[in-house]
Amino acid sequence: MVPAAGVDSGVVVSTAQTSLGTEFARAFGARDRERIRELVGSEFDFRALTPRKIFEASDADRLLEILFDTWIVEGDEITAIEKLEHDSFADRERVGYRFRIANERGQYLLEQQAFVTERDGRIAWMRLVCSGWRRDPR
Repeated sequence: MVPAAGVDSGVVVSTAQTSLGTEFARAFGARDRERIRELVGSEFDFRALTPRKIFEASDADRLLEILFDTWIVEGDEITAIEKLEHDSFADRERVGYRFRIANERGQYLLEQQAFVTERDGRIAWMRLVCSGWRRDPR
């Protein structure tokens, strides 16, 4: 289990230690808005499927609104990144991560799988699927 602030001990990462996808997952887990802005290109195409809704963004502002005003809101604490893995194929990277989240209603797990394409060292394209918040059985 990894503290969300980015400590790397215990993280499961295949191939290289860092990538755009893993950096995104770490920044999301740490609620680091500025790092996410740095990672997202000026030409950005984002779509996400959650259990109840489809989300789209074409810039960092909208992406941050989705991440921190809709999915993880004030009062939700990402206490750990339970799992972090990635792999690359052709021109895509796949990153998977699982967050442990606590709030006044209890303990939850949230897993997401994302496919990322890089352009000029930044994320230009991302497709993401989300498990939805699952009550932690522990």
